[in-house]
Amino acid sequence: MGAAAGMTLEAVLIAGPTASGKSALAAALARRHGGVVINADSMQVYRDLAVITARPTADEIGEVPHLLYGHVDGAVNHSVAAYAAEVAALLPALRAQGRLPVLVGGTGLYFKALVEGLSDMPAVPEAVRTAFRVRTAGLETAALHAELAARDPLMAEKLRPSDRLRVMRALEVLEATGRSLALFQGARRPGPLAGARTLRFFLAPERALVRARIDARFEQMMAGGALDEVAALKARGLDPLLPVMRAHGVPGLIAHLDGALSLAEAVARGQADTRAYAKRQMTWFRHQMHDWQAVAPQEAEAIAFAALDAEGA
Repeated sequence: MGAAAGMTLEAVLIAGPTASGKSALAAALARRHGGVVINADSMQVYRDLAVITARPTADEIGEVPHLLYGHVDGAVNHSVAAYAAEVAALLPALRAQGRLPVLVGGTGLYFKALVEGLSDMPAVPEAVRTAFRVRTAGLETAALHAELAARDPLMAEKLRPSDRLRVMRALEVLEATGRSLALFQGARRPGPLAGARTLRFFLAPERALVRARIDARFEQMMAGGALDEVAALKARGLDPLLPVMRAHGVPGLIAHLDGALSLAEAVARGQADTRAYAKRQMTWFRHQMHDWQAVAPQEAEAIAFAALDAEGA
């Protein structure tokens, strides 16, 4: 795992599906080795969603430093490129302080961006994005895909006709640059941890255990104020395509607040969506992260501690 021997260990990366225990492991490693925990979850960056994303509590943050949690307003379409830039900005100071970065989360693209780099994607000016979304607001996703197929058949072939978010992204890039998004996907910029010596762990729990934990945790979130949190988010009147509006549990609870679902139905939908996401995470990690060490959650702490002790971190 990581670069050639003889280099100083620069970071620990801990990935895994939701509710697998990775946040607790990251905090334990950072506490023992004088490190800091850095978020690698695309929903925990949002200030609006502390409860429903199971963001670390104030007490947990008080025990060991946690960075890049809750620092982005929900009105912002926070990107993987922005995340990689944030991590890149943090690393020099942490190295100078001798603090070990422990990056933890369930967003595989975040980890790939850190280690493998990013496609050199163009920025879409906000004026272009706003004008495009006003023009397409009443169109079905299939109609948007048909427009993409007519204007950019190369990219349309790569996308499912039902994937509204990616279809719109491809059209926005076309509007802004006059070029196919597919032409930008080949060029890559190196990630901030490219070539660095890292330890990489992937928590691989039994699926039945993950499902049970997800259901129980969603009930705990509801008891902890998730509905009030989503009501406050709904009151902001944000674009429903923003990532914060699609966080697991949010659409169902908004449907309940709109009178379309009972509270029990909304909770069941949130649990089901999160279970499906965890299944996709497990599949993605296994297919995409071949050089990561897969460990069972109950053995993860002992294995990670032993690996770090052997590194002298």
